[in-house]
Amino acid sequence: MSVILDVGCLVRLCSLLNSFGTDYYYEYTECDSVGSRWRVAIPHILGTCSALPTPTRGTDCSFSCAVGEFLEMSAQQCTPCAAGSYSLGSGVRFDQWDTIPAGFTSLATYMDPGPSGEESQACNSSSWTPQGVYLESSRDECTVSLVYAVHLEQQGSVSFSYQYPDNNIFFEFYVQNEQCQEMAQTDDQKWIKLTTNGEWDTHTVNLKSGTNILYWRTTGILVGGKMVKPVLLRNIQIEGVAYTSECFPCRPGWFSSSPGSSSCQPCPRNTSSNKGAASCTSCPDTQYSHEGWSQCKERPPCSEKDYFQIHTACDSEGKTQVMYRWVEPRICEENVTGAVALPPTGEREACPPCNPGYYNTNDSTCFPCPPGTHSDGTSVCEECPAGTEPVLGYEYKWWNVLPSNMKTSCFNVGNSKCDDMNGWEVAGDHIRSGAGGSDNDYLILNLHVPGFKLPTSLAGMTGTEFGRITFVFETMCSADCELYFMMDVNRKSTTVVESWEGSKERQSYTHIMTRNASVSYTWAFQRTNQAQDVRRYISDVVILYSVSVTNVQDGVASACRACALLSQSSQRSGSCIPCPAGFYIDRDTNRCQECPPNTYLSGHHTYGEDACLPCGPGSKSNKEHSRCYSDCSFSHTEHNRTLTFDLSSLSPVASLTIGPSFTSKGTKYLHVFNVSLCGHQGKMAAVCTDNVTDLANKDMGSDSTQFVNSVDSFICQSTIIPADGRGFRMALASQSISLADTFLGATVDSDLDGINARPELFSDNSKGIPDINFFYRSTQATGSCERGRSAVMTIRCNPEKMDHGQLTVPSACPAGTCDGCTFHFLWESGSACPHCTQDDYHQIEGACKGGVQVTLSVWNEPKLCTKGMSLPAKSSAPCEAIALWLKVGVGGGAFLAVLLVSLTFYFWKKNKRLEYKYSRLVMSANKECELPVADSCALAEGEEPEDDVVYSHKPSLLGKLRAIANKREGDSSESVQLKSSQSERWVWG
Repeated sequence: MSVILDVGCLVRLCSLLNSFGTDYYYEYTECDSVGSRWRVAIPHILGTCSALPTPTRGTDCSFSCAVGEFLEMSAQQCTPCAAGSYSLGSGVRFDQWDTIPAGFTSLATYMDPGPSGEESQACNSSSWTPQGVYLESSRDECTVSLVYAVHLEQQGSVSFSYQYPDNNIFFEFYVQNEQCQEMAQTDDQKWIKLTTNGEWDTHTVNLKSGTNILYWRTTGILVGGKMVKPVLLRNIQIEGVAYTSECFPCRPGWFSSSPGSSSCQPCPRNTSSNKGAASCTSCPDTQYSHEGWSQCKERPPCSEKDYFQIHTACDSEGKTQVMYRWVEPRICEENVTGAVALPPTGEREACPPCNPGYYNTNDSTCFPCPPGTHSDGTSVCEECPAGTEPVLGYEYKWWNVLPSNMKTSCFNVGNSKCDDMNGWEVAGDHIRSGAGGSDNDYLILNLHVPGFKLPTSLAGMTGTEFGRITFVFETMCSADCELYFMMDVNRKSTTVVESWEGSKERQSYTHIMTRNASVSYTWAFQRTNQAQDVRRYISDVVILYSVSVTNVQDGVASACRACALLSQSSQRSGSCIPCPAGFYIDRDTNRCQECPPNTYLSGHHTYGEDACLPCGPGSKSNKEHSRCYSDCSFSHTEHNRTLTFDLSSLSPVASLTIGPSFTSKGTKYLHVFNVSLCGHQGKMAAVCTDNVTDLANKDMGSDSTQFVNSVDSFICQSTIIPADGRGFRMALASQSISLADTFLGATVDSDLDGINARPELFSDNSKGIPDINFFYRSTQATGSCERGRSAVMTIRCNPEKMDHGQLTVPSACPAGTCDGCTFHFLWESGSACPHCTQDDYHQIEGACKGGVQVTLSVWNEPKLCTKGMSLPAKSSAPCEAIALWLKVGVGGGAFLAVLLVSLTFYFWKKNKRLEYKYSRLVMSANKECELPVADSCALAEGEEPEDDVVYSHKPSLLGKLRAIANKREGDSSESVQLKSSQSERWVWG
């Protein structure tokens, strides 16, 4: 059946709805130029009603209600909020984070999109995540912004509570106007300061009237592969919205009992409430709830996870015993099936002794020894002998009661269940983490040190060590537990010094204080960082066995040490005095003596000459004998040749940038190393600074800021995020560390003090000049480097690299280190070549011209030297036109010519004689012998010719020479040529 309503019926229906006030609502128009506006009625369903109230003049644009009131639009008057709701008057507050409230937007962006846009897809799942009572930032390296736009009718402000414990994530807050132009902000307004783990801080920024777009932006830097701690937000409050037209209901688990409230309160433990509650409802006896819960839960049976062990304080008889207590607030049920009961109290046993520096009273209470006395904790306090002074400090190794300068507490970022609990419990020979209220609680142990005071004998030293803290610990975990060791200098800012994840065997850790300041040391233990209502990891614990701090102002003494004395002629003979810098205390006279040259004082020991430790090879000590360094000179002898190096050209601080590198999601980052090789009178001139943290803490004062954010070293490293890679206005520097605060020495050897230069990491040195290895060590131990980090700088002569040369790292270890502890560098430069000597050049003599000979000196190629000896100037010397070799040649030629003429004459004469003998033989044969057949006859040896020779045939020169040779080979006869009418023959006689 259809129903048809005419216009008159519709008007009457609208009038009826108007009488109940459910058909329309009121709003103000925009303010005009004179600051006035109108109130108009707007129907809930557009076009359904025509009989709306006529517009009326509204309140002034600057009008606002008081806290706890809202503007009731019908009467345009401020009205108190009803019970179960609250109002900020001219502001709005967001403190419920079950979901992201309306008006907020979470935007994930990536500043380094690849050519195909693949990187931007990796951040689609990154966002701010609601966690009930707070909002959690993304944990990856994507840039995630929480955005909220608000229009202010008058100047106002925005404030929010936050946790920002990890400087590996950058957190900034900034404001834009409706043209997306960033409002002018100081750096301390833009960059948020770090907080301690578990600590909430508040940040406030003033806002201008008009549209303000608020940005909370985070960017994680996962360059070390370690998960970052997220930023947490809660209680965002904005002032300056001029009026609030409605009150906000209290969230579930909270209530406001009286009208006109400006806030709601959490329901107490074992009560609950719904949204908008004016009171809380108690839980039944079989159920429980924690503070701020919206509903009750059934109590579980008690188990071993619901109680913990403690040691009672020593009684008057010096006895203690083990007791067991329920974890408070107790939520388990003891009288049900399957529940366990508390174990019985243990037997009484003797209390541990007092800690060193304390003495035991009659009631078994330990008190500190009076000034000037000492005790080992088991005996009475005794005065130090003459010529000695007490060694002040803290040494805690017995844990019957918590020392007076230590405190313990419990934090949880999401609730207050453990606020009244002890985070740590003493246990005789150790102190251990307590039960806590949840597995993700921060269990806090704090030690306050008012300052440091060097002993009188060390007061004149100029070293960098004022004191040191050493503790022995062990962690036993089945989940992702983590132990933090933190430090707060002068109550300005807490920074994490070191952290350990998972189970760790018993080990010792030492941190050196390099400035004299008031310090609070904090140990924070968290069983897991995942929020859980169920307690699963109660057995995961950290045990602290001992803690010692040296040179503590107002500390106690466990022993005495020798000190320097005034001379016997002084009126105050026998009083301790400080030795000047670089002096030790002589064991025989107790007088100050200067350390020998090129030795340094160990820092916390000055008694005896053995306190002056020798500097390493190739190094010398500074004037104060507080540090060894290289003065840029080095010499080395091999093969009877001494090579002298002058490295002063490499003295200025050099920088090496490695990268870019990329994280798993493509974040671009660089490693920058600053190097101070030598010179500077031993000052560590290389400085690395975390610029973002420095901006956030610039109001702390220069001393504290340098201590927390700046690193002075011989070699230091920073991680740089380029400005173009993240959309920041400048490059961001973080994770600054020292790689070399102690110079061990320089040598051509590849090993020194347990450090290996590993020459195989670099290309072979083919120049013939040995490489020089500079060895460094950082005294600050880390979780992965028990002896601290170390570095080797290899200096190589390379004439092709002029001026400062070139710094490189091994190709096999692109980050400069292969194991995370030892860093290797190669510095090639022409300035690293040795001084030139006479072995590095040779001389060339010119030709004799005009009686003058010029001699030039030229360098051997390739030239592998610099500075040192210069080339000798060009020299000239007189000479003769004919060279010596030519003279010798001419003389030799003349001698040979004379010899040849003489031989020729001799053979000529010899030939004459042979011809004569031949002629005689022929003549004799013709007259006396009838021998027609014979061609020749021989003469007896030694027979002298008497008649002239008659030549019948003239032999050739070759024939003569052959005849002579044959004559020499014969026994004692000569041969002559006979000529007959029929033939020519040789006849031998």
